[in-house]
Amino acid sequence: MMTPRERFFSTMNHQEPDRVLIDMGKQVGSLHKYEYIKLKEHLGNPDWMKNENVILDEMAQTVVLDEMLLQKFGVDFRWLIPKWVGIKPFKTEEEYGYFDMWGSKFKGVGDYYALTQEPLKEATSIEEIESYDWPDPNNLGMFEGLEAEAKHLFENTDYVVGADGIKGGILQTCLWVRGYSKFLLDLAMNPKFAEVLLAKVTDLFKQMYTNYLKAVGKYAQLIYITDDLGTQSSQFMSKAMFQKLIKPHFKDLNDHIKSLADIKIMFHCDGAIDPLMEDLIETGIDIINPVQTSTKGMDDTQALKEKYGDRLCFHGAIDVQQIMPKATPAQIKYEVARRMYDLGQNGGYICATCHNIGHDIPVENITTFYEAAQEYGQYPLDNLLKIIEKGYPENE
Repeated sequence: MMTPRERFFSTMNHQEPDRVLIDMGKQVGSLHKYEYIKLKEHLGNPDWMKNENVILDEMAQTVVLDEMLLQKFGVDFRWLIPKWVGIKPFKTEEEYGYFDMWGSKFKGVGDYYALTQEPLKEATSIEEIESYDWPDPNNLGMFEGLEAEAKHLFENTDYVVGADGIKGGILQTCLWVRGYSKFLLDLAMNPKFAEVLLAKVTDLFKQMYTNYLKAVGKYAQLIYITDDLGTQSSQFMSKAMFQKLIKPHFKDLNDHIKSLADIKIMFHCDGAIDPLMEDLIETGIDIINPVQTSTKGMDDTQALKEKYGDRLCFHGAIDVQQIMPKATPAQIKYEVARRMYDLGQNGGYICATCHNIGHDIPVENITTFYEAAQEYGQYPLDNLLKIIEKGYPENE
């Protein structure tokens, strides 16, 4: 039997390991705190489930997962999680929330936090970008304790050591500090302003990742970068605009990261991004996440594998918008078999949910998913054809 790390190297080399890798527990790919409590109750309130108040991602209100839970679900990865720094909480009679390290305001909305105020929304000049109070990229508090944790995982376990991303990405951060509508208009109507903002944010991230990989680069096998490019049915911008204005910055950051460590890059981007996949590959990514199968063009996982599978690995593909909340256990098992078979031929696939597991998902469906991932993921995958050929199960 292969170790998780051996499994990862085989998968990344587009070779079939002994079984499909399973992932859970990073910035986009954990349990919402309310769902965690429901799962804990479903599992009989085990003593080792203690993390309902240990928040991983402040905005999404997901939790850091217990080691025993990761073992129960057969998870091959252990993620290093950067500390949230520069957070300024606020609470008034009308609202509560926080300002992140970039100065963007997030307001509490029931079970998560939503962007409600962008600090550069009213800026009209490049001078305002240059004079803005940007976060300190050399704030080493972001990575406190991670070198020792990474070293321990690397030397004392066989798990894949992943460096979870610094919250936000280049484009996403520009959208958050400028506002979605304003920055998308800047790209079209005021490209000089947009370019200066993109360059500034890129430079800050490069400095942050320099410090991050100085601490963990000797021990981690992959790093997770997140951004936004797509909606349910299209991209935020034209392919030509992406190629001209955004792609060079993505490539600059990815090249910089790979100059710092021998490490694979997993790139997270929701939405209907198939038209941009070739460009994303050219930026230097190794793994695409989350393969959001509920969006246009990303639903045909067999076609995605045929088009990009010799140059790219896939991570995710188990839908949390329709399948996980609404499907029966039999339908979830079918979905796991189908996506594994489509994306896992000749390696190159890591099984995971497309996004965080929210509290709209029945806990029975969570356990069904991870049980199926462990049962069905044994190579060779030809036995999954029997399940797929029966077709999508009717509601029970």
